Amino acid sequence: MSSTELSLLEISYLPLIEYGAAWELQKAAVQAIDAGTGPERLILLQHPPTYTIGSQHHPEHLLLSAEQLKEKGIALFEIDRGGDITYHGPGQLVGYPLLKLGMDGKVDLHGYLRRLEAVIIDFLASYGIEGSRKPEYTGVWVGDQKICAIGVKFNKSKHRRGFITSHGFAFNVTAGIGERGFQGIIPCGIAEYGVTSLEECAGRSFELGEVARELVPCFLKHFPYEAAAAVEPTDVLQTD
Repeated sequence: MSSTELSLLEISYLPLIEYGAAWELQKAAVQAIDAGTGPERLILLQHPPTYTIGSQHHPEHLLLSAEQLKEKGIALFEIDRGGDITYHGPGQLVGYPLLKLGMDGKVDLHGYLRRLEAVIIDFLASYGIEGSRKPEYTGVWVGDQKICAIGVKFNKSKHRRGFITSHGFAFNVTAGIGERGFQGIIPCGIAEYGVTSLEECAGRSFELGEVARELVPCFLKHFPYEAAAAVEPTDVLQTD
């Protein structure tokens, strides 16, 4: 398939955005994509400290009281993605792919999750890190430690066949992120395994904008789009 035949994907990087604002941004983008008035998008960003509880709805996996959350400055949202509880915060690259899926009537929802995992696995491989899957769980692991959580929503199209995806992946980049946020929860309801980060696995520091930029080719390998022309990372990621 030539690049002229590829759909256009708008790729943006927001250094820090409050979770609720990003959720509303996703909802508006999904509606625009479905109505044909907006482009498919990949939004890469960071959130302030936030816990989100997905549709599996296990509030008992939150180990902190409302008072402790307030004291630590951690927001809490019950949201409409799949999965259990997870943490978002500075030092974690969150990706929200807002894509049309199954418009041709061929829908492979599990295949979509596997492709998201493959994006992170390929990125890790570029630094000599072996990322892997665990058959019983969604996400990406290094050994027995989770480095990337994945939780998505498939929004049924109102105007055609198929779905529009929202939510996505949370890739731990900065060392120590486990101590900062994950200790207040049972991450994804999995008590027997811990979490790790890119910096801990690579033994070097990373800047989040750098990781976002380098992740884009891995994403486009598994999701063949033509990336939109771009400006600086505060608005849209340059991809060339």
